Amino acid sequence: MTVLKNKNDTLKDMIFASSILIIYKLYVDRRWDMVICKEPFDDLFMPGKISLSYAFQGSEKPLIGKTIGDMFDEIAEKYPDNDAIVSLHQDLRYTYRELQREVDRAAKGFISLGLKKGDRLAIWATNIAEWIITQFATAKAGIIMVNINPAYRTHELEYALKQSETQALFLIDRFKTSDYVNMFYQVDPEAKNSKPGRISSENLPYLKTAVLIRGETPPGMYTWDEVLKMGDSLPDETLLERQEQLDFDDPINIQYTSGTTGFPKGVVLTHHNILNNGYFIGECMKFTDQDRLCIPVPFYHCFGMVLSNMACMTHGATMVIPAEYFNPLSTLTAIEKERCTAVHGVPTMFIAELEHPDFEKFDLSSLRTGIMAGSPCPIEFMKKVSNLMNMNEVVITYGQTEASPGITMSSTDDSLEQRVSTVGQPMPHTEVKIVDPKTGKIVPRGETGEICARGYAIMRCYYNNPTATDKAVDEERWLHTEDLGTLDEDDYCKITGRLKDMVIRGGENIYPREIEEFLYTHPDISDVQVIGVPDVKYGEELMAWIKLKEGSSQTPEEIKEFCKGRIAHFKVPRYIKFVDSFPMTVSGKIQKYKMRAVSTEELGLNDAAKIDTA
Repeated sequence: MTVLKNKNDTLKDMIFASSILIIYKLYVDRRWDMVICKEPFDDLFMPGKISLSYAFQGSEKPLIGKTIGDMFDEIAEKYPDNDAIVSLHQDLRYTYRELQREVDRAAKGFISLGLKKGDRLAIWATNIAEWIITQFATAKAGIIMVNINPAYRTHELEYALKQSETQALFLIDRFKTSDYVNMFYQVDPEAKNSKPGRISSENLPYLKTAVLIRGETPPGMYTWDEVLKMGDSLPDETLLERQEQLDFDDPINIQYTSGTTGFPKGVVLTHHNILNNGYFIGECMKFTDQDRLCIPVPFYHCFGMVLSNMACMTHGATMVIPAEYFNPLSTLTAIEKERCTAVHGVPTMFIAELEHPDFEKFDLSSLRTGIMAGSPCPIEFMKKVSNLMNMNEVVITYGQTEASPGITMSSTDDSLEQRVSTVGQPMPHTEVKIVDPKTGKIVPRGETGEICARGYAIMRCYYNNPTATDKAVDEERWLHTEDLGTLDEDDYCKITGRLKDMVIRGGENIYPREIEEFLYTHPDISDVQVIGVPDVKYGEELMAWIKLKEGSSQTPEEIKEFCKGRIAHFKVPRYIKFVDSFPMTVSGKIQKYKMRAVSTEELGLNDAAKIDTA
């Protein structure tokens, strides 16, 4: 028997069916940001949510479909009188209106140098206001900015300039013992005898222009002021025409990986990558135009350029530069003097600030939030930062340069325990999964595996390195981080170590991070890093490099005794080495491969290191 429905019922059925089709399509296309999902709806459309380590974070706020230059102009018009940059060591202040004027002058100057859309401009400098001006000026002119680590020396500089096929280099004269001009001439001796803008070098065939940002004018170079004056002679319409040619999917930045495991690779990032990652970083910290961020982290690194500069710009907040290079006293002074509401840093920076002999003299009551990132964050120090520095809303961001860099982040709304013991949930509009490194299959929640990420933030590629690109980003556009971690039932992620850092002792998989966290509970230990060293019997043995607190004294036997009965016997380090510091990159990442090499040599374990294993 056929049941006839009235028109209203039929219309309701049609609307319901259409809704299901639309939602399914949104799920397939991963456009959950267009739907606000509520429980138990999530469980129905997110496969494996109950048991598998997969998570996706939607957002009521859409991605920004603009170029960096267009967004900067909007912010400058909205907050013209807000402080944009306060560079204390240069005694410089710019409001957003003033910064916009300088950025436009620089962008027109770059165009006057003959730089076209897609050309590369490298900057080799410390934390100075001109770095930020260059960052936004290159974005406006569609020029790809190449970040050069100021710690690089001649060999590394030559590699970066060659590999990136850079057409123009902007550099400072010197800093401390580093003579940047002299190092440049060593790499490109022809530049010294060239006319400015007409460098012709067999060693660096793409490089045509060198610009000195500060100092006396050396042969073969323009000065920063000369470039700005070139920009003054160019009509504003020229820059507007260039901006209209740009698309937010255009590459705009090349950042070199910090090289903790090998030769640096040039990560190519777009306007869309950087602008949105910086914006949502600021959102997770509840940034507004009233915030003032103290930035002691280096600009050349994504921590400074994106998590700091871009997070501030997208919210009309203030970028406070305490010094050219990290100095704990300068940082504390800047926070107090400028009434900063936030401060960023890697763990070693916060440790240096907390342990500074004058720490108690500073008024840090203006602080509210900030990010601790760059390397694993000890839980005990996170708690100290929260309590002693008045950073009740301090958060952790986890990521890597290849992800612009933020992948996960804790929120100011998370509990202290969640903020100190995890790296938060996936960033908005980002997917995260934990996979078995051997099989590639998603592991059950709570189990350790490799962290993979997918979304708007994933890099375009490694510059001129398709083989490395294909290894890092698979066919489904998942970035394989080579970091080990877990995902809990609430989508909070924990980092347990690096794939290459995992120690296999007699068949037991040991994660150094777990042992480091335990040793941080020792009252005399300031910092600690655990590594694996070669062993004939077990394949690998554990070794702890320990930095003691000032005035403390311990012996290896006392450290081992502290461990006994508290952690499993095979997790107790066999070797203990007391140190004053650790080998690390400028951005604060510990170079464990150097620690292993030094320890293998010092312990006489070279023969054990030569044993072949399956």
